[in-house]
Amino acid sequence: MSTPAVPQLTVRAVLLSVVLAMILAAANTYLGLFAGLTIATAIPAAVISMGVLRVLGGGTILENNIVQTGASAGSSIAAGVIFTIPALIILNYWQDFRYSWVLAIAGLGGLLGVLFSVPLRRSMIVDDPLPFPEGKAAAEVLKAGENPGPGLKILGISSVLGAVVKLMAESGLRMIPDNASGAGFFGKFLGYMGTGLSPALLGVGYIVGLNIGIVVLSGSVLSYNIAIPLYHAFAQSFDPALASQLAGLGAAEAAGLIRAEKVRYLGVGAMLIGGMWTLFSLRKSLVSGIRSGIAAARKGSDANVPETERDLPMKWMLIALVIFVLPLLLLYQAIVGNWAVSIPMAIIMVVAGFLFVSVSGYLAGLVGSSNNPVSGITIATILFASVVLMLLLGSDSPIGAVAAIMIGAVVCCAAAVGGDNLQDLKAGYLVGATPWKQQVMLAIGALSCALVMAPVLNLLATAYGIGPATPEHPNSLNAPQATLMASVAKGLFGGKLPWEMIIAGAVIGAVVIALDEWLKARKSTFRVPVLAAAIGIYLPLELMVPIFLGGVLSYLVERRFKVPAHDEAARDRVHRPGTLFAAGLITGEALMGIAIAVPIVVSERADVLALPTPFHLGQFAGLIVLALIGWLLYRAAVKNQNT
Repeated sequence: MSTPAVPQLTVRAVLLSVVLAMILAAANTYLGLFAGLTIATAIPAAVISMGVLRVLGGGTILENNIVQTGASAGSSIAAGVIFTIPALIILNYWQDFRYSWVLAIAGLGGLLGVLFSVPLRRSMIVDDPLPFPEGKAAAEVLKAGENPGPGLKILGISSVLGAVVKLMAESGLRMIPDNASGAGFFGKFLGYMGTGLSPALLGVGYIVGLNIGIVVLSGSVLSYNIAIPLYHAFAQSFDPALASQLAGLGAAEAAGLIRAEKVRYLGVGAMLIGGMWTLFSLRKSLVSGIRSGIAAARKGSDANVPETERDLPMKWMLIALVIFVLPLLLLYQAIVGNWAVSIPMAIIMVVAGFLFVSVSGYLAGLVGSSNNPVSGITIATILFASVVLMLLLGSDSPIGAVAAIMIGAVVCCAAAVGGDNLQDLKAGYLVGATPWKQQVMLAIGALSCALVMAPVLNLLATAYGIGPATPEHPNSLNAPQATLMASVAKGLFGGKLPWEMIIAGAVIGAVVIALDEWLKARKSTFRVPVLAAAIGIYLPLELMVPIFLGGVLSYLVERRFKVPAHDEAARDRVHRPGTLFAAGLITGEALMGIAIAVPIVVSERADVLALPTPFHLGQFAGLIVLALIGWLLYRAAVKNQNT
């Protein structure tokens, strides 16, 4: 790639990025606490940036890339915070969100995520590139914005479609549900099947392809169609306590309870073993990346080093690492009051942070940041930290669960930002951006978001309540991930965890690793990445089905044009219009999701936009809409090959 000669890190791009990052972080905070999910903000930010900079006289593709890079921190910092820090309220350790502590955890955790992800760029994006579906989608959005024409038309139409379907869904007009599912009892066994009706997930599936789609769906089938039915059939024999809770429940409610209480921990175990294996299997690439980063730092401003290959200097990153860790060490010391405990806490945080930033980056490369199970990564961190803290503090320590959450919160922020940073760097790589400038911008964006998190959280806690419902707040925000984190940490310090499920999940993960290595030895084009399988086991089936269907559409397009199995250039060329359409679906749904959040927050009513019951069309209508979107995606992919 040639050295870019166009502006990138301009003042107006930085200011616009900071403003967007703060606004999108606030919106994602509410949605995450309310619905247990966040909306990827990189693509919406890129679209907004192109519009704003065009009004200001026109912006370059690299300026727009800088804006989306910094603004993408809005989803990653929000996710890192809301998945963990509300657990401190749920555990009654805090009565409100302390500004300085939230700022330290979110800001420093985000900065560590940027630092830890820098040496991964070469291994995951350049040397052994992963798909990074949202990075590709963001690059297509940026390219279409720079060169209006057929591509921009495809992007515009699909964005409108994604936005309209999101407006029709459960959080908007409630014309169609978010999911279509069915469940029933077959003797002692329980059957369950369902699919999400999200155009964005269909778009993600198209971008990641059929291989990953099959693997993630297989993981969900293992959970929902094997593990849950078996557990339900034999619960009375080996888990009478859960069996009593299941008595009288409908099939769907029973499946949800078994998954929440037991089966999802299979995914946790698979992630634990998968994370360790991923780091081990990437060891050579990671070392190579660090070495090449050091070599680049030594060359400094050598003209022979292209702008498109310059990361942040390694020596400054090491200095920054020490500077960022010291305040966190003091924070841990303030909690436990014992240097013999706070120093190991800081060490665990740094080691787990780098480990899980690596895992998060790999997962983001496979299925995108929006579907990156950062909460699963955080559970693994809390489990490991709790085991160590039990040795240091005792299993009955009143502060043990809080200390584990504090470690997990920093790691969660680092993992969310790290995966997001690599997604942005993929987009930058595809449009010819300078890596170190993107890394600086994401650090600025992360700090900007951290500045507003505590006030937003306190506002929402005061207005709605957070966690389990109370007489004062009967409709409190559920904060499902934070509630799970609190349960895990509390379960280890005086409570119980389904260790048998976690161990079983680790065994499943080991079997998947062995299968993938066998396929690798046979040089098979089909592979079974263990973390992709763990994602399927851990996340709801409804998320995996549309990803699989999008992968099927991608495969059909390749079959239509007879793309050779190993011709990546031909594959990318054939998929360009379909990828643009998929990017538009993601963009439109994300923008509309953020827009819907505004009247919900202002009115304090989740159903503020809901139409009267006669306009609720039901699951069948939702399935028809999803099928129509899929048909349009396929049609755009095969009819616009000159785009």
